[in-house]
Amino acid sequence: MSAFDELQAAIRRHAADRQAEQQACEAVLTGLYQALRTAGGPGMPLNNVMLDVVQDPEGRLRPLPLGAFHAGWLRLGVCEVLVRIRWTGTAFHGEFGPSGTFQLTSVSDEALAVLARQLLRELTATYASEDLPVGPATLN
Repeated sequence: MSAFDELQAAIRRHAADRQAEQQACEAVLTGLYQALRTAGGPGMPLNNVMLDVVQDPEGRLRPLPLGAFHAGWLRLGVCEVLVRIRWTGTAFHGEFGPSGTFQLTSVSDEALAVLARQLLRELTATYASEDLPVGPATLN
C-alpha cells in the first residue's frame, strides 16, 4: 500500500468519529447561542443574538482531524465574537474573543447559562477597559 493509500484509509477509518465530534461541537455552539438568547431572563428572549457556524479560520486540514476546533460567529447586537470549541475526550475546551477560554465537562442548560454569563462579562470588560492601546501622537 502506498503512502497516499494509507492516508486515504486513515481518513476513511475515522470518518464516523469525526462526524460525531463535529455534531457534538456544533450542538454545544447551538446550546451557547440558546443560553445567550435567554440571558435577558425568563420570558425575555433576546432577538438580536445570532449564530453562524463557520470553518475554523485557523484550521489547516480538511477534513478536520479528531480533536480539531469547530467554530461559530456569535452576533450579540453590534458585537461579533468568534467561538472555537473542540472535544478532548473528557471535556469540551473552547476559546472566544481576545483571550477568553472555557472548559465544559457537562453541557447541561445550567452549564451553558454559566458559560453565557462568563462570555458576556468578559466581552463587557474588554469593551469597557480603560487600558486601551494608545495610537500615534497627533502633531499640530
